[in-house]
Amino acid sequence: MDFSSQHFKLGILGGGQLGRMLIQEAINLNVSTAVMDPDSNAPCRHLTETFIHADFKNEAAVYDFGKTVQLLTVEIEHVNIQALLRLEAEGLLIYPQPQVLQMVQDKGVQKEFYLSHNIPTAPFKLIKNKEELSITDFNFPAILKLRTLGYDGKGVMKIKSKSDIENAFDVPSVLEELIDFEREISVIVARNVHGEIKHYPAVDMDFNPDVNLVEFLCSPARIEKEIELDAINISRKIIEKLGMVGILAVEMFVTKEGKVLVNEIAPRPHNSGHQTIEGNICSQYAQHLRAILGLPLGDTSITKPSVMINLLGANGFTGDADYRGLEEVLQIPEVYVHLYGKKITKPYRKMGHITVTDDKLENAIIKAKKIQKLISVISK
Repeated sequence: MDFSSQHFKLGILGGGQLGRMLIQEAINLNVSTAVMDPDSNAPCRHLTETFIHADFKNEAAVYDFGKTVQLLTVEIEHVNIQALLRLEAEGLLIYPQPQVLQMVQDKGVQKEFYLSHNIPTAPFKLIKNKEELSITDFNFPAILKLRTLGYDGKGVMKIKSKSDIENAFDVPSVLEELIDFEREISVIVARNVHGEIKHYPAVDMDFNPDVNLVEFLCSPARIEKEIELDAINISRKIIEKLGMVGILAVEMFVTKEGKVLVNEIAPRPHNSGHQTIEGNICSQYAQHLRAILGLPLGDTSITKPSVMINLLGANGFTGDADYRGLEEVLQIPEVYVHLYGKKITKPYRKMGHITVTDDKLENAIIKAKKIQKLISVISK
């Protein structure tokens, strides 16, 4: 693939922060990009050479966009699949492949994929509606997830007992056993067009309990080596069985007994890989480009232990974003600030992230906790 040609253009469906960081790596390879997003002020707008203001869920819009590029990728999985299947049939290279995106869009199909390939996951039951949920034979408390359109903690609810069912989703959902886990971890794995596979060391995550968003991430993961090897083997198996090209995040639970269970997968750069920009030799964004362009995959080794903090919009503030404490934070050594260029802040909206590196993970954690108290995103 001659991606250095002046006629080559990489199309990206989605113009959010993941696309923004992907474009920053594309610039390093002199790869021309085009982005489509329904938000006219999307973070990618002023970084890409071509910006199309249109809905990536609209079949006609996605199809027309695909006809203008030589390779198409995504930074969000909730895109129109029918358009992608048409484009692929007409010869356009699309990575990750439309069939993978179609499977990932439906959490029920995801769970059935794990079962069919003996990939460990929490016991589950597919539910059609609230009525079926009320008569199902399942132990509560449990977790109920929308089969489609859920993301960033949205579309997930805890069913503590039968009395909670009256407030449950009344659409096709996945009812899942509530796992009493010790840690949540993630492994990012990549596969290129030649079938080469490389994985990143596991990371562990702390979630904001109010909105189920990653608040705090540590690299390397604070887990035993045997558990990490198990998680890595599972992740490599998933991408191999999918035959997927690109980068895949595999989010997993580690139970109190040390068993690894797959929670969900994301076929794109992921929040649990932001720290790879400063904390690993090859970032997840550079790796995704290498994979889809048919280049050799990069070295995933950790350069330094790192901690990533999500910068979320403060609760109670909506409006033009105002970053408080930034100067104080930038006085701390080995601190890397990434602001996503979102003009408007909202409660718990992802506005940026900060990566902290250090020779020792414990020191990076201390600095990260200090930073969390210093910085906030409010409105002007």
